[in-house]
Amino acid sequence: MTIKTRTSRSLAPALFTVSAFALVAGWTAHARAEQIPSNATTHVDKTSTQNGSGYFAAESALPFKAPDFSKITEDDFMPAFEQGMAVQKAEIQAIVDNPDAATFENTIVAYESSGRMLSRVSRVFGQLTSANTTERLDEINREISPKRSAHYSSITLNPGLFARVKAVYEQRETLSLDPESAKLLEKTYEDMVKAGAELSAEERERVKTINTELSTLTTEFSQMVRNATNAQPLLVDTAEELAGLSQTQIDAAAALATEMGMEGKYAIALQNTTQQPLLPELENRAVRETFFKLSYQRADGTDPEYDTRMLVAKIAALRAEKASLFGKPNWASYIMQGNMADTPELALEFMEQMVPALAQTQRREAAVLNEAIAESGEDFTVQPWDWYRYANKVREERYNFSEAEVTEYLELERVLEDGVFYMANQMYGLTFERRDDIPTYHPDVWVYTIFDADGSELALFYFDPFQRPSKRGGAWMSSFVPQNYLNDEKPVILNTLNVPKAAEGETQFISWDWVQTAFHEFGHGLHGMFAEQKYPSLSGTATPRDFVEYPAQVHEMWQKQPAVLQNYAKHYETGETMPLELLDRIEAAFQFNQGYDFGEVMEAALLDMKWHSLSAEEAAAIDTPEKVTAFETQALSELGLEVENVPPRYRSTYFNHIFSSPTGYSSGYYSYLWTQMLDHDSRNYILENGGLTRANGKRLREKVLSRGGTMDYDVVYRSYAERDPDVKYMLASLGLLKSEEGEASASAE
Repeated sequence: MTIKTRTSRSLAPALFTVSAFALVAGWTAHARAEQIPSNATTHVDKTSTQNGSGYFAAESALPFKAPDFSKITEDDFMPAFEQGMAVQKAEIQAIVDNPDAATFENTIVAYESSGRMLSRVSRVFGQLTSANTTERLDEINREISPKRSAHYSSITLNPGLFARVKAVYEQRETLSLDPESAKLLEKTYEDMVKAGAELSAEERERVKTINTELSTLTTEFSQMVRNATNAQPLLVDTAEELAGLSQTQIDAAAALATEMGMEGKYAIALQNTTQQPLLPELENRAVRETFFKLSYQRADGTDPEYDTRMLVAKIAALRAEKASLFGKPNWASYIMQGNMADTPELALEFMEQMVPALAQTQRREAAVLNEAIAESGEDFTVQPWDWYRYANKVREERYNFSEAEVTEYLELERVLEDGVFYMANQMYGLTFERRDDIPTYHPDVWVYTIFDADGSELALFYFDPFQRPSKRGGAWMSSFVPQNYLNDEKPVILNTLNVPKAAEGETQFISWDWVQTAFHEFGHGLHGMFAEQKYPSLSGTATPRDFVEYPAQVHEMWQKQPAVLQNYAKHYETGETMPLELLDRIEAAFQFNQGYDFGEVMEAALLDMKWHSLSAEEAAAIDTPEKVTAFETQALSELGLEVENVPPRYRSTYFNHIFSSPTGYSSGYYSYLWTQMLDHDSRNYILENGGLTRANGKRLREKVLSRGGTMDYDVVYRSYAERDPDVKYMLASLGLLKSEEGEASASAE
């Protein structure tokens, strides 16, 4: 597909480009893109900035109201936050003081329309502190987080505001509201109740205090995890110790060490997960063990300078106490209200039904790996730092699969433009124009205008692909501007990845896993781009955790569908299309290792639920670092899985998804498994109905991707698939579907 390019000679330099060397002493992290707390809405109003000043007081003059990074400095943020909070406080007070009877327009819409300046600065600041932070931005983050928490609490726990909201809510049957407005009224009321509006005055004050403390602790957690991650790379003295890596990878390790002020050595940065992508390639077992333990022991007190255990304990205790104020037995019961799986018992039942087959698969695969180790003449049993290396060897021998062979077909720009964008063109009719006239926050950020099938502008899309010390780990979708008709705003969407950057002049390959991630995050992006909501707080991805991953996961399927694969997977030297025979080998090879791949996610989800099923008394009793370690050890040992060989994808001490924001994915990491069920069920539907067609795209867009938070999510899914989801398609694709004899059996997707 042809990608047009729009350029400008007067492009201003991007801000906040920070070298690794400058940040060695103070790298920080943020678990996901900065989020406004779930008990507050994102509000917009054409008059809400009349008392503000500075850059963020007014809408951007750039296309799509995108932030103009040529005009933003670090010094803008603190005044903008303070002004934004002051302006919204005045807006809320005006609602409370309104002498007229409460109506949907003068109360609910007015509330929805407040805080526009604060939303603008929060969204920009959140992306910068996640993707390209500095020491000064981290300082601001630590200072402003508790202040913002107190600000949002003062709104959601405002008795005068709640009285007006409740008055409108009690009239809801007589208001003749359209479905989206009715949903906004319901959500506004329920969010305030969930925030504590109906608690006693004393209880409300305690909730405010807890919210502020959680904001401080979770910010500190995220920054400590980044410090631990970036300050402890694998560091070796010689290239020989990195035997097994390609020369390109060794050169990149030398470049990173030099950038960190350690010229002559070789460094490999940690990624956010327990397992590390380059670990299986290392031939030296002692180096592999060191590398794994640097990751696994991250922030667990092994290095006293980086220890998040007491932060974990305090966060868990405060969450459990907050839940108890609402009469809930634990945080999971409190936070899961409104989810598709709305109780921890339902989520646990869903996961635990898969444990027996998964445990059996793990044991079977471990035995295969031990055979491979013995056949190679080595005398040890498989350990976590060995697992992927020997799994890859089994894949090579049994399935003639080589990661290096696959990677030669995967160039980053081609994957994005001829893969991800091609899929979006074929399925939804979208077209793309590369922009070099939009200032960005880092030179490595790519910008595109996305056009709808009718040629109209749909969205502005930022793609930030490369790993750097100023960026937290992982990948995410976020937005600078959410779609909404209330203010006639089209979406400005970001996808952020952490692909290791090739050395200067080298071909930029990405792994098969990163290809999957690119399709996944763009699926989130489509969820934001296709939104058709009047109100920003219901727009796009404003859904519960156990639904929001579904639109992203279902788009992963196109990574390996021949109609898309053969358009982007071209050999970097010959231009030859990846043979379908190689795709078949990839499929067979990757199904072999599901005991680990699926197991580490399952263990992390169950660990999350264990932490957040604690009562207030139980959580308060975990009051030392040693007790945190003991609780995690016991929780993992009770799962019935092979946790010694297959550790969780994240340990508690660096589990950013659940501990780096006041709510985040706490009690919600299971959603990756829950939505995988929806995903595989949908794949079956799509493939049975023609695959990559505009008709399938139209149905998915109309029934799911455009709905935002306007409907109940079981209703959304049944409207799309015309039935409830069936877990068998997920189990079959993972090779975990039991046959009548009770053995786990594999099945083609």
